[in-house]
Amino acid sequence: MSANPGRPLRLPAAAVPAGCPSWSGEHPRRWLDALPPRWVPLPSRTGHLMTASAAAAAITGLLALPAGWRPWAAALLALHALWLCVRPEIVPVSAPVLAVLLVVLRPGRLWPAAVIVLASVWAVAVLRLVARRGQRERVRDAAGGITAPLPDAGRSLPRGLLLVGCGGVLLALGLAAVAVLPAHGPDAGEGARALPATAWLVAGLGLTTLVSGLLGRRRATVLRDAAAPVLRVLVREGADGDTEVFAADDTAGVRPLFRVAVTEVRDGDAEPDDPDDEDGTEELEDGTEELAEFLERIDREGPGPPREAVLYGVPCDGAEILLVTAAGKADAPPVVERSSGPVRPLSEASVRRLTAGEKRRAARRAAYAELRRSAGEAVAAEAVAGEADGAAPAGVRQWRAGLLHRLCALLLVLWGSGFFWGATGGWRGALGALAGFVGALWLPHWLAWRITADSEGLWFNGLRGPRHLPWDEIRTVACTSTELKVDSRRASFTPWSAAAPRSPLAVAGAPVRARASARADRE
Repeated sequence: MSANPGRPLRLPAAAVPAGCPSWSGEHPRRWLDALPPRWVPLPSRTGHLMTASAAAAAITGLLALPAGWRPWAAALLALHALWLCVRPEIVPVSAPVLAVLLVVLRPGRLWPAAVIVLASVWAVAVLRLVARRGQRERVRDAAGGITAPLPDAGRSLPRGLLLVGCGGVLLALGLAAVAVLPAHGPDAGEGARALPATAWLVAGLGLTTLVSGLLGRRRATVLRDAAAPVLRVLVREGADGDTEVFAADDTAGVRPLFRVAVTEVRDGDAEPDDPDDEDGTEELEDGTEELAEFLERIDREGPGPPREAVLYGVPCDGAEILLVTAAGKADAPPVVERSSGPVRPLSEASVRRLTAGEKRRAARRAAYAELRRSAGEAVAAEAVAGEADGAAPAGVRQWRAGLLHRLCALLLVLWGSGFFWGATGGWRGALGALAGFVGALWLPHWLAWRITADSEGLWFNGLRGPRHLPWDEIRTVACTSTELKVDSRRASFTPWSAAAPRSPLAVAGAPVRARASARADRE
């Protein structure tokens, strides 16, 4: 699975606590064996949160509208799909309470089936929590009782503050809307039932965010209250920016154990600004260096290089940890990184998906390299032929939306028209007007986008006139099966993108060949 084979970047011996053992051999395998069964939902990416939120919204709509449930009951039952994924700590309490309420109040049809679903959700959440206990015990066995104080102990801890603030605002807005909206019975119109259900759902999402922030902050604080178990591991930055942690002896990066979002702890977090540094020269240099590193990470395709690291804490599903990792540059001090999100263990199915994704990215990079080589050879041959004929090679290329793009846009318009056609409710009329306004701005770009390449760079058409991007300012050309995106190194340039339902390799050849041809023309 490794895209960066070779020796991992070394961590200085002074950064390793005395007696720190390596997390290797059978200990990582025993930790993986403690994971819950494969049919238990175990989120491994941030995108799973969006999927669970969308599922909760869909379930709320189905229960509140076709099934005629009371808004509070529809939202609370739907929120269990989200809690089971991201906050299983809530389910052992909320599921029995809601089941009792459903039996007593019977807020809508199919409530007996809902009670059975809640019992199943409760059992799955308990399995996840029990698995966490087993993982913690096996990590402590691997550490062998060796502990060390955390390097960032005593510093400011921002973990969870943003989530607490956002969750409190959402919860307050949702409850305020519930208090303002009038109560309606099951025979009321769709709009009258949809708005209270949406308000309850917003309040539930706010509660989920608030609890997530409080739990993350509490666990991070407890981790720093005393010396924590330490283990030597290997880490690397994943393709999506999260950090992947491997066993210390997995130098090839075959099997990541878990993923976690981290943020770097800087020396200035605990010290006041130097009063003698009036011009802020050091801060400006640090900011420039950080920006350059950030742009370099964005431009890089695939995961970063493997690095040696020391892991502080007890990693398990939902835990907080701290990493001291080898720096990416020679002679640079080790990097201290605290978790900014929960630990997400990787099941075998998640690893297979990651491996397949890396293989696709590697194949795409190889195909792009072949396209660049063949394009350069073709342009060179064209230039030689032009010199022999006494004519300059053609220096202008153009690509535009085709029949497939127009067909996709037409199907989308027909689907949207069918959804809003004949709508009588005020909320549907407002949504239809908003969708029409967005479509009026977006559809012309989809139907008639055009890229023109000449010796000076790329030209993009638009409603406000053409935009020019010189060759030397192009930063990325990203091509997927559904989108073509071009970005610039110039901060004032808004990234250009267009829906391009075609093979990414067919789209990718366009800017590559155009640039090679333009260089040949200038020469």
